[in-house]
Amino acid sequence: MGLRTSALAVRLASITAVFGIVANISVATAESFTIALQKIQDTKAVFATVESADKTDARARIAGVVGALSVDEGSRVKKGQVIAVVRDRKLPLRRQATGAKQRSLAAQARLADTEFKRVTSLRRSGAASQARLDQARARLDILHAEIAAIKSEIAVIDQQMKEGAVLAPAAGRVLKVRVINGGVVLPGEMIAEIATEKYVLRMHLPERHARTLSKKDRVRITALSSAGRAGGASEFRTGSVRQIYPEIINGRVIADVSVDGLGDFFVGERMRVFVPTGARQGIVVPLRYLFRRHGLNYVRIGAANVAEGFDTLVQLGQSVEGGTEILSGLIPGDVLMLPGNVK
Repeated sequence: MGLRTSALAVRLASITAVFGIVANISVATAESFTIALQKIQDTKAVFATVESADKTDARARIAGVVGALSVDEGSRVKKGQVIAVVRDRKLPLRRQATGAKQRSLAAQARLADTEFKRVTSLRRSGAASQARLDQARARLDILHAEIAAIKSEIAVIDQQMKEGAVLAPAAGRVLKVRVINGGVVLPGEMIAEIATEKYVLRMHLPERHARTLSKKDRVRITALSSAGRAGGASEFRTGSVRQIYPEIINGRVIADVSVDGLGDFFVGERMRVFVPTGARQGIVVPLRYLFRRHGLNYVRIGAANVAEGFDTLVQLGQSVEGGTEILSGLIPGDVLMLPGNVK
């Protein structure tokens, strides 16, 4: 009886060990990574500045004295917002004089209409000549035309008074204010320069790198001050090339990059942009397979069907999409294991 019990225990232990090995192999296989060459995009770091895609000017439409200036550099404005008022003190006086002239013409027109009706009645009875009737009709028509002209003149003056309001032509931020309250301006003079809300990154690329750049290419961006913004960590963003200007100035090509969230930055702030300059074959490893020991970088190499592995030293390259480039220490076909899965 004792021998049977011992044999059964040995069998159970063997089965448990086998299942344990199979379980380890399954975990290792599920979380392994096989090294293979893949396409790596080389990048070049260049500087770019945050600029508005379009700039526009808010200008005075009439001559006069600036008043009620309500914006300063950095102010945000909406389209159609009144940012200043230009007042011409002669316009109200001219409006008053024109209104008085209109009332005078209206009185003359009423008198001419009465005269025309009287002459028409006399003409029917033969007491007035046809020439007198024609003269009365012409006088009435002239006064009606003068009244129409004076109404148009009043409308022009009213429009000029309304145009004293300086409106923001587009929504955005004020870059420069050229006047102060009490200053005298002429028609067409700039009151403020406004950057529209659509911002871009403007790069000045060396022409040798610009030849490999195409519209809609993806780029990576980081702000020079991102360490201060993100509490000491660099923050990468992605963007796409919006426009490449077909002109070389001093050996450089200008290109614009569209990036979301640029409204949080200052206009003119510099950012570092990594633009693609070519492609090559290389080895990329996800970050979760890397670990550090004594200040050096290691990976754990095993096999897809073996629960044992060994650590090897690797040299890291640039960070790329999907992980980090490995410069040395691995070859295609190596199988990497997660550090926590293999004991």
